[in-house]
Amino acid sequence: MKATVEKIEKNRVALQVEVDADVMASAMHKAYKKLVKQVNIPGFRKGKAPRKILENYIGTGPLLEEAIENVVPNAYLEAIEETKIEPVDQPSIEMVQVDEGKPLIFKATVDVKPEVKLGEYKGVEAPKAEPEITEEDVEEHLKMLQQRYAKLVVLDKAEPAQEEDTVIIDFEGFMDGEPFEGGKGEDFPLVLGSGTFIPGFEEQLIGVKTEEEREVKVTFPEDYQVEHLAGKEAIFKVKVKEIKRKELSPIDDEFAKDVSEFETLKELKEDIRNKLKTTAEEQSQNLFRQAVINKVVDAAEVDVPESMISRRLEALVDNFSQRLQQQGMTLEQYLEYTKSSLKDFKEQYRPEAERSVKTDLVLEAVAKAEGIEATEEDLDAEIEKLAKLYRQDVKTVKATLAAQDSLDTLKYGIMLDKASDFLVENAVPVKAEEAEEAGDGTEGAGTEDTKKETAEATE
Repeated sequence: MKATVEKIEKNRVALQVEVDADVMASAMHKAYKKLVKQVNIPGFRKGKAPRKILENYIGTGPLLEEAIENVVPNAYLEAIEETKIEPVDQPSIEMVQVDEGKPLIFKATVDVKPEVKLGEYKGVEAPKAEPEITEEDVEEHLKMLQQRYAKLVVLDKAEPAQEEDTVIIDFEGFMDGEPFEGGKGEDFPLVLGSGTFIPGFEEQLIGVKTEEEREVKVTFPEDYQVEHLAGKEAIFKVKVKEIKRKELSPIDDEFAKDVSEFETLKELKEDIRNKLKTTAEEQSQNLFRQAVINKVVDAAEVDVPESMISRRLEALVDNFSQRLQQQGMTLEQYLEYTKSSLKDFKEQYRPEAERSVKTDLVLEAVAKAEGIEATEEDLDAEIEKLAKLYRQDVKTVKATLAAQDSLDTLKYGIMLDKASDFLVENAVPVKAEEAEEAGDGTEGAGTEDTKKETAEATE
């Protein structure tokens, strides 16, 4: 077999492959052996007709097609190995010479992995916040715990409802004097001011008392998800069955005992401070890591093939669709609700897909430049993590991954992670303020954002 490569575009090549005549002759014989068993020829038992008789009966075309179908895939893979090209998409195959007794010649046109020209990637300066946990941060977290563990106390019948109270209501909605589907509920707990109901509904219940009945007039939003209700006026007949109000416990030693394993408020505060600090430092490190990678990717030059962007875009759409399904919604329903098309959706996510592919290509180039590889030990360690995560046997997880041809993908991901680690280890952290003064465009490394995310993460 012979193979030659011709570059026809930036990241597209034409691979011409010549398969020896004797290989084709063998493939033609195998094709005859297969097809003769499938054809009934008068005067011969099925599968016993000589090849010449079969060719006279059905022509040489079907035999050639069968032989080509068997030969071309393997020849293409051998040619890739021989020429060392790295295809990133399925090839377009064109037959150049298909004559019995002669070598088979075909041309495979395919996108290949682009060349990456790395810019600065060692010693990159990037902003890194140094989170400071203040007493106010600790107090704020304590107040969140206080709200979370608040008791709901039933109010006296004469006590009017206030914002943040929970009212237990029966309700029924009417439009033009007629009840409408989905507009009825019983024993519904509604937190006033939560924005759970249609705009204007909750505000009209401020001041109601237990056992009171009240009519609430509302207008459904123009973009309401139930189309026949959108923009329409409605009246809800509401009966208040009970009103509950949060009763906050004082933040003291008893509170600490109730909400934690600690005996004193001082111990609880110290634990909160340590957890806030740990989480803040982890998030600061993650933001620093992303900032470093972003700078390295921005400094690199690479022309990403359209086929790679399209494939990554399909993966993003599939992942989004799966997340929707977990929430009980299909992608089609989401598109209908947002009044958009799949084409619009893909266009929206296209920059993300392109950036994602470029990042992988740049990290791969860094790995090659630095001789970074994913070893079998790395792979085994990652499989162990997956086994623990899914509570399965390590051998079972590895066998499943192998059956899905996912081991190489996993190793590739490990290599990219190690390349990222290398960049971070060799980067130079600078204060966020200094980076801003220097005009660094990296976003997301601010101390205030880190504090906010920290508080949310430790709730």
